[in-house]
Amino acid sequence: MQIDFHHGVTYVVARLAGFEHEDASIVAYCAQYVDDAINSGLIKFDNGAMFTRISSAHKMLDYRNFQELANYQVWIPFHFLPGNGGKKAGEDPEGKFIEKLICRPNSDVAQQMVRECIQRRESAYSLHRLGITMHVYVDTWAHQGFAGVNHRVNEAKKLLDENDQPDRNLMDRLKNYFVSEALPLGHGAVLSHPDRPFLRWGYINGRGEKISRNNPKDFLDAADNMCKAMQRYLKGDPDAVVPGLPELDKSLIAFMLENIQDIQGSIRHQKWLDAISQGKFSFGEANISYIPKGQDSWKYQALGTENRVDKDNEIFPYHPSFLASNWKLFHDALQAHQFYIIHDLLPQYGICVA
Repeated sequence: MQIDFHHGVTYVVARLAGFEHEDASIVAYCAQYVDDAINSGLIKFDNGAMFTRISSAHKMLDYRNFQELANYQVWIPFHFLPGNGGKKAGEDPEGKFIEKLICRPNSDVAQQMVRECIQRRESAYSLHRLGITMHVYVDTWAHQGFAGVNHRVNEAKKLLDENDQPDRNLMDRLKNYFVSEALPLGHGAVLSHPDRPFLRWGYINGRGEKISRNNPKDFLDAADNMCKAMQRYLKGDPDAVVPGLPELDKSLIAFMLENIQDIQGSIRHQKWLDAISQGKFSFGEANISYIPKGQDSWKYQALGTENRVDKDNEIFPYHPSFLASNWKLFHDALQAHQFYIIHDLLPQYGICVA
């Protein structure tokens, strides 16, 4: 999914779930920032203090740099959560180990991830972790059928449009990429098709199976389940019976997912922000924005830097407010999420990816 869903739709869903504007803004910012946190390593301050952070993304379409992209501790915990073949913990799907790694929508693995997030809601970075968790959760719908490793299961031999005809436009675009070795990583073989909410499309996978995808339907299902997860978070009960999206708002979300068909995610994102500011949803008018880097971004507020990429020898000015900054809390939550997924959750399903 792209910024229109991870930020715009996540904010809308958070408000409809019952969050107030400020908290919903934090959750939505974190959900999108997962795709923009490309720096890792040590932060050094001018008073001798230090802080370490991890990255949760790379340049998503730079398939020429496939060796860096093949970082399992980034792709698996943050973008291609293994689905264990739809089986519960302690059960194994038929076939080889790769079957366990393939992403499945709303898998038992994904539901347990959400449960853990709700049970940790008293932490200082709980809202930030909720945003991260919601990013990974809804991506299980968009990234279904693909795995966050280099493997033939990710191959797509023939791209199809909504009429099951060869998608010549996509194949022409693929000619511009050096992807002969990188394609088996994630959904690289179909570029951004799984992430665009308005598409109906298909492909022949590496096993010769014909796969049909209906993104508007999948994305609406993801939004409704995300709403339920957020409602359970607010109740502090991962097993609570909750209603999900209100029907009128759900109909509007469905309409926008299907009918906002701009190719650029940033344009689609702005249309969601416009709808929010115009009060088209039942929670009323609100103004939100998203600035990942540069002035007024969370990173700028925490470190005073406008750089997109940090230098290894850079020294940052330290302010006591850093410890409670949204940027620092996001990175705390990012590390907590990664550790839980890799070292606690996936081993319950017989999956070792470290």
